[in-house]
Amino acid sequence: MSEIKKQTLWDSYKFPIILLTSIVLGSLIGLFMGEKAEILKPFGDIFLNAMFTIVVPLVFITISSAVASIASLQRLGRILSTMLVIFIITGTIAAVLMIVTVNIFPPAQGVNLELEAVEELQQLNTSEQIVSAITVTDFPELISRKNMLPLIIFSIFFGLCISMLGDKARGIAEGLNTLSEVMIKMISLIMLYAPIGLGAYFASLVGTFGPQLLGSYARAMLIYYPVCILYFFIAFSIYSYFAAGKEGMTTYWRYIIPPAVTSLATQSSIATLPVNLEAARKIGVPKDIREIVLPIGATAHMDGSCLSAILKISFLFGIFNVPFTGISTYISAIIISVLSGVVMSGVPGGGLIGEMLIVSMYGFPPEAFPIIAMIGYLVDPPATMINATGDTVASMMVTKILEGKDWIKKSLG
Repeated sequence: MSEIKKQTLWDSYKFPIILLTSIVLGSLIGLFMGEKAEILKPFGDIFLNAMFTIVVPLVFITISSAVASIASLQRLGRILSTMLVIFIITGTIAAVLMIVTVNIFPPAQGVNLELEAVEELQQLNTSEQIVSAITVTDFPELISRKNMLPLIIFSIFFGLCISMLGDKARGIAEGLNTLSEVMIKMISLIMLYAPIGLGAYFASLVGTFGPQLLGSYARAMLIYYPVCILYFFIAFSIYSYFAAGKEGMTTYWRYIIPPAVTSLATQSSIATLPVNLEAARKIGVPKDIREIVLPIGATAHMDGSCLSAILKISFLFGIFNVPFTGISTYISAIIISVLSGVVMSGVPGGGLIGEMLIVSMYGFPPEAFPIIAMIGYLVDPPATMINATGDTVASMMVTKILEGKDWIKKSLG
């Protein structure tokens, strides 16, 4: 009996264990080889390029298929509205958590940085950013991962039109469903290479950028990384428990490791989307919900970015000797972090725009921009992991609200 249990446990966690082992080995190789580990980067790039190549057709097919299969436009509206509320609530919780943390452990304490001036800090133009966020000037620009929000909007409209045509477009709807299954099969084949690709990528990252972690930004990173780890394990356990009780929490942790390590290595929620969709399917999130929430979440749900925005704001306050205290300061910081994490992240170059927003809103000099840009770069791996895996648990919470508390039992039988 114990042998059967051991075999079942290995079958359940075999792939995550292999992935984690390859990443540990890759990191050790990076530490041992140093900058010479850069020679392994092409093996990681193959995996990353494969994920990026598949993501545009995947987003179009899955969203169009999901929307086309929804008979009720009212259900589509409920999915989107519930999703938005959850995105804002979880982003706000992340921001508040980091505010508490940076007040206990100020990230700029003891930091001595030489400020480097930039030639010119671009001014924010809200109307232009909104237009560029939701539209493109020509169709070829639509089929680029750099314009994900316009692609998502186009896919939703395409699916809506199929649904509105009814029986006339049934063949197209069935074809999209079949194509969706083809994409899932492609993802499963690409993931067979993941242990090699991610191991090589981690070797290159650790070997090349390891020394930077010991520089002037070390204190900020020593604050951010543990907070991300705690948020990942504690907050997502609470969210998944809220979504489906104990079974929801255990199921979430059974399948979330591949998306977590993929996002950690690739530093891209978009590149992680194929793996995330597969994880949500195994968890039991309904097709229409996961194929709407996850692609949108990959560009517009960024708890990790909310955490890092507060870190950047408090860091700038510290090095410019401005007290990071007061209700009004905290409220403005929360609003900016949620804008950066939930709204600006969908805009092309959204990360840098969020940093410009911080500098502009608080009136910091242009020299402040490269400081927080560097912080953003150094904290990107764990931030992306929180962003990507947060999309999965958000889809579970959306399902709980729309389908009821017993949804996971119905899905998994």
